[in-house]
Amino acid sequence: MAKVSTNITIDAEVKKQAQELFADLGMDLSTAINVFLKKALAEQGIPFEVSREIPNSVTAEAMDEFDEMMVNPGKYKRYSSFKDALNEVL
Repeated sequence: MAKVSTNITIDAEVKKQAQELFADLGMDLSTAINVFLKKALAEQGIPFEVSREIPNSVTAEAMDEFDEMMVNPGKYKRYSSFKDALNEVL
């Protein structure tokens, strides 16, 4: 299989730490990146979960609203059933 050179830009400290890690695992950075790419192709996606560590602004607002509702439940209208709530908005 033909090999090609590719340039990528990464944080210097991340590169240094990754090189140390992969050296301990018996491979260089290029081999580790090839392993990652082959695994991504086999799984047809990124081979690990990618998610935000903190909620986005919409989720954060909903969480704040829920917290407020738990602290001050009388501030919000209550419904005896889902049907009653649905009837109000339809």
